[in-house]
Amino acid sequence: MKRTHPGALREILATNLRRIRADKELSQDALADLCGIDRSYLSGVERGLRNVSIDNLERLAAGLRLEPWQLIRRPDGGR
Repeated sequence: MKRTHPGALREILATNLRRIRADKELSQDALADLCGIDRSYLSGVERGLRNVSIDNLERLAAGLRLEPWQLIRRPDGGR
């Protein structure tokens, strides 16, 4: 797997995804099933290792019943 330096937005996505998944009491396996993605891919996203496509961002949001922007919004609402 190609390693790239994670940007700030990737870290925000990782943090939000872990928090929201935990709040909804979903395991990685359960969320991966809901989204139609592989659990190991989801794990990589949650650790900030994967550069997520727009399509996969949409799948993740749909699985969590959110709008995609909610996954990449800064927790403090700032810039």
